[in-house]
Amino acid sequence: MKRNALLGAVVLLAVTSASEAAADGGPGPLGVTAVAAATAQSARVGALLTAADAGAGGLAGEHFCTASVVHSPHHDLIVTAAHCLGGADELVFAPGYRDGKAPHGIWRVERVFLPDGWAQGQDEDSDVAFAVLDGRGGEGVEDVVGGNRFATRTTTGATAVTVTGYPDSLEVPVRCTNRPTAHNSTQQRIDCPDLTGGTSGSPWVNGDGEVVGVLGGHEQGGATSDISYSVVLGSEAAELYRDAASDP
Repeated sequence: MKRNALLGAVVLLAVTSASEAAADGGPGPLGVTAVAAATAQSARVGALLTAADAGAGGLAGEHFCTASVVHSPHHDLIVTAAHCLGGADELVFAPGYRDGKAPHGIWRVERVFLPDGWAQGQDEDSDVAFAVLDGRGGEGVEDVVGGNRFATRTTTGATAVTVTGYPDSLEVPVRCTNRPTAHNSTQQRIDCPDLTGGTSGSPWVNGDGEVVGVLGGHEQGGATSDISYSVVLGSEAAELYRDAASDP
């Protein structure tokens, strides 16, 4: 049995190495979902929880969506799906969340920025949102974990992307690298298994460290766990980012 397990590991390593270039530096092979290692990059992705759950002292099993830190002038901005931020509950963000612990602290959502298309009619083509986080001791969340650039008007499928998110049935993040394809002119899709409930809001990060998609959109991210969607980030998302990033 140990020989077979070792052989499987060697085969996986070979496939991973062969896929590395195609995945733009993301973890290969393409189209495979695995637990994300704790790295500087994965620390920029975190879990969303209600403040009431976080305040109760037990984080495990309470996260419901994913968000990630994006670069902004005030170092205080996260991006996620709009359907993750539409409720009335006070929310918090735990970057790098793992096994019931928040290694980089818990950050309170101070203000939410929803696009008009979502706020007025929950248009699936507007399912992206930003939140400004409270600072801690003069530091913003980006000062602690860094942030990816938010990029709009990129060509769908120009490069492979890595999707990192938190299934609500797990206490660790998972990630999958693949090349997105167009679903239609306003939605893009990616084939990655086991991206279940809780991964809404997961960033799609290309090899240049740019967020070029956010898991959500069509069917609020997908009716099955094997196919996920994102809004094509265009002018509405760009304007929303400018508004959120310039928030004093």
